[in-house]
Amino acid sequence: MKLLTDISIKSPDTRVKYTDPVMLVGSCFTEHIGDRMEELKFEVLQNPHGILFDPISVCNSLVSYIENKQYQATDLFFHNELWQSWAHHSRFSGIDQDAVLANINSSQDKAHHFLKRAGWLVITLGSSFSYRLVDQQDLPVANCHRAPGQWFRKHLCPIDETVTSLDNTLYRLFHYNPDIRVIFTISPVRHLRDGVVENNRSKARLIESVHHLVNKFNRLYYFPAYELVIDVLRDYRFYDIDLAHPNYAATQFVLEKFREYFIDPAAYEPMDLVQQVLTARRHKAFQPKTNAHRQFMQSFHNKALALKEKYPFLDLGEEINYFASGY
Repeated sequence: MKLLTDISIKSPDTRVKYTDPVMLVGSCFTEHIGDRMEELKFEVLQNPHGILFDPISVCNSLVSYIENKQYQATDLFFHNELWQSWAHHSRFSGIDQDAVLANINSSQDKAHHFLKRAGWLVITLGSSFSYRLVDQQDLPVANCHRAPGQWFRKHLCPIDETVTSLDNTLYRLFHYNPDIRVIFTISPVRHLRDGVVENNRSKARLIESVHHLVNKFNRLYYFPAYELVIDVLRDYRFYDIDLAHPNYAATQFVLEKFREYFIDPAAYEPMDLVQQVLTARRHKAFQPKTNAHRQFMQSFHNKALALKEKYPFLDLGEEINYFASGY
């Protein structure tokens, strides 16, 4: 008896290698992929603007990295005792205006140079709903920062608006970095605050827009994170208590499929060896002064050194120092 729906996943002609710098932008589900890759010592840069949900905000952020836009004091506003940016997630907000600007512009500069040499860009779109600031000529905002609802107009982006915005951004991106490849995903997180019907309309528009572009360019690929959760797992057992966010089991299932179809098989061995070192690094010793624990630490210190020697691109400095300090 079959318990899961079959799904066809098409791998890129060239898959993600360990030595490929990877930038990831978009919704919170982007960070599940990015956190896992970063944990396994891939070179990644995640969400230099913070979490972004709608395609207009994603496009605006990418253009700003290409241009290395430097934000000014006039780009910030003061609300709820904090200096904030309509273009950024609230993790950039703060009480010191100069510090907020410095943090934003440092992130901009890092993203500008990273994107120039990145081998891959992963874009995860979460919602077609875009919020527009009414008193600033319908300025699209990336985050509402808990400002009063009457400040905004909620806009459901039509397919042609999303396609045009992404198309123009990709054109500039490929001119800036001719070698980059792009993986699109749609977040399986359900935006239930919009309503069930509205969430489905929103996701449908994103899916249609992305497939239009994937069929147009030969350097664009689609990873079906949304379909893996919604259609393959297809059970509330795989959601958190809010019934909106995929839980750990669902996320791990999606990440396994990403590895199987989008990561170069040559990376599997070092990924597995790095995981062994990470698991040992998290081990909590009940008796750290015993010879057995010192031998354990020495053993994994040697393993980490050997792994670094075999794969020099792996950044294992923290793990090597940790194990060295234990014997």
